[in-house]
Amino acid sequence: MKKLLQINPVMRTNTSTGRIMKEIGELAMANGWESYVAYSGGRDGLMHTTSVPVPVGDRLSVAWHAVQTRLFDRHGLASIKATKELIKKIDEIRPDIVHIHNIHGYFLNYEILFDYLSHSDIQVVWTVHDCWLYTGHCYHYDLARCTRWQTRCHHCPQKHKFPASWLLDRSARNWEDKKKAFTSMPKDRLTIVPVSDWIRREMSESFLKDYDYQTIHNGIDIDAFCPKPQGDSEVRARYGIGDRHIILGVASIWSDEKGLGDFVSMAGKLNDDEIIVLVGIDRKMLDDRLAEEGAQALGDKFITVKRTADTGQLAELYSAATAFVNPTWQDNYPTVNLEAISCGTPVVTYRTGGSVEAISEDTGFIVEQGDIEGVISVVRKIESLGRDCFRDKCRSRAEKNFRKEDRYAEYIELYDRLLSR
Repeated sequence: MKKLLQINPVMRTNTSTGRIMKEIGELAMANGWESYVAYSGGRDGLMHTTSVPVPVGDRLSVAWHAVQTRLFDRHGLASIKATKELIKKIDEIRPDIVHIHNIHGYFLNYEILFDYLSHSDIQVVWTVHDCWLYTGHCYHYDLARCTRWQTRCHHCPQKHKFPASWLLDRSARNWEDKKKAFTSMPKDRLTIVPVSDWIRREMSESFLKDYDYQTIHNGIDIDAFCPKPQGDSEVRARYGIGDRHIILGVASIWSDEKGLGDFVSMAGKLNDDEIIVLVGIDRKMLDDRLAEEGAQALGDKFITVKRTADTGQLAELYSAATAFVNPTWQDNYPTVNLEAISCGTPVVTYRTGGSVEAISEDTGFIVEQGDIEGVISVVRKIESLGRDCFRDKCRSRAEKNFRKEDRYAEYIELYDRLLSR
């Protein structure tokens, strides 16, 4: 029987990479594979999975890795014992495919892991969820407008961003170390899978440009994220929205990168019949941000909803919204866009990274970064046309392009093709 081992630091239900790993494993098993999932044993929230779990390290090794990261900018270079133990487990399992999602997450030593993989006969698939694997430090550089990763990182402008270093800047050495480790893989045994065409184009300028690529977009559960017009009145009553147009924003962690400041700017330009609903933020955090901007008077333009893993609640909010607005400044392929469209709601997003790739001319609008007036203009165009004008076209696009089973099937086909070489 063919064997699949996937690697990702987290297996929590509210993390997209953990959920993707779990569901790919389940589909592989349905196709006759054995499935194993390796994850950080020192992190919280293991979701139920029918794959065989392979914990890596513990809380102590995670804590030591964090120290190495914070003080010496050595993220991905600690966890020596934990990585050697994982390699012993890989030898026992003898997988046909090792599928990496993320290895940054305070739990693995990439030099040791790739020294092992490069000398094995295992086919390696690496899904690129962010930019960390080809930079000297950061997981995304778009907001910083940095291109140093194309030649050799140095003097990182995002040293204090994840994975933050408080003391040293080791970005130049990190870039060299990653290049040496990752390009040690023979070109016929590493296939890189970007989740967006945008990041595929970016990587054509990186030290991994000569490897094989296959873009596979992420998918979602379109049966869970579907139009729920029957929940509209309940949503409006629950949050005291009344008849106002809902401008919806959703993020797991709100920051300026995700457009929190843009929503604050937008609030001051709204009409009385419009309201911003932000999911994933508590009221105190928003009020603190409004106070920083001297915009406390705009508080009544917002309704906040705490972060939730309840897809039914999210689907109702998406369905009740006039428009889903995603003013993100750096993103690869945000699933929130897919979720909104699948619920029949048009998306308004900045021309940022892969955020535009889920949208067609019938299902949303693209505006330039920071163009608040442009966002409001297209939102009001949606208001005038009526959201029902978009619902069927949005749903049709989701059914054709976003079904997770179809996207994950592309991985199974890739595995089989690699093993038939």
